[in-house]
Amino acid sequence: MNLSQLRSRCKPHLWFQLYWVVYLVWFFWLDFTIKDPKYIIHSPLDDSIPFNEWFVFPYCSWFLLLAGVTALLWWYDTASYDKLCLSMFAGMTFCLIVYMVLPNGLDIRPTAEAVGRSNIAMRILQLLWSADASVNVCPSIHCQSSACMALAFSSSTLTEKRPGLKVLAWVWAALICASTVFTKQHSIVDVVCGLAVAFVWVPVLYRPHRKNS
Repeated sequence: MNLSQLRSRCKPHLWFQLYWVVYLVWFFWLDFTIKDPKYIIHSPLDDSIPFNEWFVFPYCSWFLLLAGVTALLWWYDTASYDKLCLSMFAGMTFCLIVYMVLPNGLDIRPTAEAVGRSNIAMRILQLLWSADASVNVCPSIHCQSSACMALAFSSSTLTEKRPGLKVLAWVWAALICASTVFTKQHSIVDVVCGLAVAFVWVPVLYRPHRKNS
């Protein structure tokens, strides 16, 4: 690939990633300003889901999924990359607006003393908890974005005649969603709402093409 072809790939598609600047500033501003959420999210099902600190690893693997799917689609299938950016970034913006209008949080995280275990997963999770307060949780952006990535990747040209890659994308996204409740980062309510924000794009962006008769 020569330089002109590389430039053509960078314009305008790569510039969509500038949204992350807006998102991070907005997200952390809300994280620092919303200290006393008005709405506490909880479901009886949350009490039945056991805490498991080892799910912190699939939880953190979200960053690998994000980087991998974004880079692969940008390089090999810009149409699917565009769909990913539209659905994921629009969904994130919607979630941030919800956090502003309906400030919400959780009260289900256990203390390290209550867990009574000391291991590398627990130490990583404690660091995560110290950096990420139990606010701005519903809808779950972790789940919303994971579903958007699985949708875009499994519908891309990269997975044509490669069903194993489709399964991998969905299993990875499902593990990330499961990790949010097992680590008590989110309520099951947050997960359902986050997935709803993602799947609303299915009839808009992922309708099957009708074959001409």
